Amino acid sequence: MTDERALLEAAQGGDEAAFGRLVAPYRGELHAHCYRMLASVHDAEDTLQETLLRAWRALGRFEGRSSLRSWLYTIATNTSLNAIARRPKRTLPLDEAPSREASDGLGLPLSETVWIEPYPDEQLGLEDGRAAPDARYERRESVELAFTAALQHLPANQRAALILREVLGFSAREVADALETTVQSVNSALQRARKTVEEKLPDPSQQATLRALGDQRLKAVVDDYMDAMSRGDVEKIVGMLAEDAAWSMPPLPAWFTGLDGIRAFLEHGPLSGRWRWKHLPTHVAGQAAIGSYEFDDAAGAYLPFALDVLTLRGDRIREVTSFIVRSTASEDPEYYQDYPDQPLDDEQVAGKFAVLGLPARLT
Repeated sequence: MTDERALLEAAQGGDEAAFGRLVAPYRGELHAHCYRMLASVHDAEDTLQETLLRAWRALGRFEGRSSLRSWLYTIATNTSLNAIARRPKRTLPLDEAPSREASDGLGLPLSETVWIEPYPDEQLGLEDGRAAPDARYERRESVELAFTAALQHLPANQRAALILREVLGFSAREVADALETTVQSVNSALQRARKTVEEKLPDPSQQATLRALGDQRLKAVVDDYMDAMSRGDVEKIVGMLAEDAAWSMPPLPAWFTGLDGIRAFLEHGPLSGRWRWKHLPTHVAGQAAIGSYEFDDAAGAYLPFALDVLTLRGDRIREVTSFIVRSTASEDPEYYQDYPDQPLDDEQVAGKFAVLGLPARLT
């Protein structure tokens, strides 16, 4: 009798500890699956817990006609679909509104829009490569910001079908069983989903870009970025950008594009000379990232301000998505013009900095 079979029988007999050991090998990949569906680490954690509770309650009815892994994915997928139906889709600023000029201001955080959260892939144990021979996308590729954002443009059932088939490599029959539909319907949904996603995704992916760039050149790009930001060297940063670069700052709706637009934003905003910065390199969502800290006089230390996720084209920066971790407690637009001076949002710091092992302060 295999260990899984023994644990299954014990769990079906009411042994909660055996159930915990039974599902432990699948927790990480199920969490990543819920994230791809929901584009939120927080929502993925809640949905995973609900998935495991549903699995525990239904375990007595599991007869082994499919693998345990496939059965758990079916529950996770349908739990995620229920969650999607209860809330607005997640997005990024570039998909939400046109770019702005620096003189237009930064706007107010959008009250009805929920932003995509970057996935801490290395910390949560996401593996390299493809999940199965039939998978089209790599596991890390499937949590990149562009891929996650592209998925949010799909109707929920199309999203589920594409993830199960193209990321996880389940057969069309298995996908149809999970979604309680026909193979024909799955194949039709996949055809539409592939078209939408391929139109949204850059080519090549960040995984391919990072492999071509190599570790040393990537480190040089990140080091140069951190050095220039710390010194307030606007022209150095602009010189590192692609011609069509974009810079966004969730939870704010404003984003800026083009060399002149980003130069004006930096000069009027973070590199105006009003604030002092330090930076630490990290990695999130399959991409290079930087923890950005601003000096706080009252604390006498540098405190977290934003997690800057870099999207590269070759050795040029195509996008900076700066996930700010300061409070959104005000409806005064001037509050956000002085955003580095505002209080920390402890939940955002935990979700963007602590989860990556970035310190709570720098001296």
